Amino acid sequence: MNPDELRETLVGTWRLVSYRATAVDDGEVVEPFGPRPQGLITYTPSGHMSAQIMRPLRPRFRQGRLEKGLPDELAAAAVGYLAYGGTYEVPEDDLVVHHVELSLFPNWVGTTQARVAGRDGDRLRLSLPEPAPIWGARRTGVLVWERAR
Repeated sequence: MNPDELRETLVGTWRLVSYRATAVDDGEVVEPFGPRPQGLITYTPSGHMSAQIMRPLRPRFRQGRLEKGLPDELAAAAVGYLAYGGTYEVPEDDLVVHHVELSLFPNWVGTTQARVAGRDGDRLRLSLPEPAPIWGARRTGVLVWERAR
């Protein structure tokens, strides 16, 4: 896809189908948010994006208020959730770059997150452009999304 076609394809909301990361050294596959992660990624025509991914069935807080969460509850909630948003651009064929303005993971704020994009029917595949440290090993990360209806 050329950049204009990819940008047009991205616009809308997508539901996460899978997230798998494969170790470069030994081929070990991990699913950072479990075998059935939940997530949404949205791209707007104006160039904004938002992504949220969570591990399903995270433990509920003992009290029903976020501000009353105990340190272990807050930590468990954060470990099972990833959220970030900002703007995006499609600078070249099959590459989308997210410019992170806000994130649950503070180290991503002000960074760019590049993803190689591919489409197969109603599915969108976003991959890391090169292996990265994920759960203790250098891994290739692949997220498969399905257009939300």
